[in-house]
Amino acid sequence: MNEIKKFDLEYKDWLVNIKAKIRNSQLKVAIVANSAVLIFYWELGNMIVEKQLSTKWGDKLIDQLSIDLKEEFPAIRGLSATNLKYCKHFYTFYEASIGQQPVDQLAKTICFTVPWGHNILIFSKSKDINEANFYLEQTLENNWARDVLALQIKSNLFHRIGKTVNNFNNTLPKPLSELAQQTLKDPYVFDFMTLTQPFKEKDIENQLVKQITRFLLELGKGFAFVGQQYHLEIADTDYYIDLLFYHIHLKCYVVIELKNTKFIPEYAGKLNFYLSAVDSLLKKENDQPTIGIMLCRDKNNIEVEFALRDMNKPMGVSEFQFTEILPDDLKSNLPSIEEIENELRLNEN
Repeated sequence: MNEIKKFDLEYKDWLVNIKAKIRNSQLKVAIVANSAVLIFYWELGNMIVEKQLSTKWGDKLIDQLSIDLKEEFPAIRGLSATNLKYCKHFYTFYEASIGQQPVDQLAKTICFTVPWGHNILIFSKSKDINEANFYLEQTLENNWARDVLALQIKSNLFHRIGKTVNNFNNTLPKPLSELAQQTLKDPYVFDFMTLTQPFKEKDIENQLVKQITRFLLELGKGFAFVGQQYHLEIADTDYYIDLLFYHIHLKCYVVIELKNTKFIPEYAGKLNFYLSAVDSLLKKENDQPTIGIMLCRDKNNIEVEFALRDMNKPMGVSEFQFTEILPDDLKSNLPSIEEIENELRLNEN
């Protein structure tokens, strides 16, 4: 059968069942529980998949179903062809991991506990269940709004978190070492910053502080800002930590040093010095050992591992990225959109 027609008996019987399910699920009520909506979408996705497998209707089934359901239930949102396709995707993405479960069990599954808009972002952007579960868990733990979740997915958080090169296993007791490892990322992505070369570390530092809310979001949950160029006096000499934080969950100070260059081993020695100073001058009896994060524009992981191997203070080294604005003199040397289009026309002729 190449087309679905309203007078086709098989389709009409199937449509009656779906309409009955909508009425029984009380989706006409203005306010319903999120899990009830998602369970309905799951079951609808299941019904669509099974019907497409048993017929040759293909996506025409979804188009026709949308028309008929919107005609019957004009006040209900979520019956567009686009959303019905999302229902199908939702079901096929999680089917293997969830399997056939009773409705009361479905409601307890993690993908039924976040809003539909968040779900669409997660299952349409994630490559597998592990990645999807990561974003589902992070959304619940951090109470992310949808736009925040979209930023985290765009920045590829799943593949960045817990990847920094560090010496935590040798310098921190378990489970603190594991918690600290999962706190850090590599690279850090500061896509909210725009700088024009030549820029200095101070310029980067100032922009991070100026946009401290976005900076804290990228650092992750638990970071509290203490100060920029935090002053320490040691042996009648003034020292200044680039950025000092306190991590509420790890219960420790976190020293962040910025280097707008490739990592060199000497940087680890200076960071170790700052960690010793903070532990001596600021750390309280109930605080955990201070952790250091060295943020560089580039690094060689083997070189970093050697540099940190015998350091006695916990520290990690990550790269950072941000958006660079092209200088005006370089912009003038680049072809405009019009010039590129004209060149393409000439090549076509």
